[in-house]
Amino acid sequence: MKTSRFSREQILQASRQAEGSTVVGEICRKLGLTEATFYR
Repeated sequence: MKTSRFSREQILQASRQAEGSTVVGEICRKLGLTEATFYR
């Protein structure tokens, strides 16, 4: 099984920031992923 590139905590933090006022594009740049991957 393939291991995740991001920890569970990183994924949850990004999700919480997206629910807030942080722009999704900014979150993606910080984590180094595309917006399409974020929405998946």
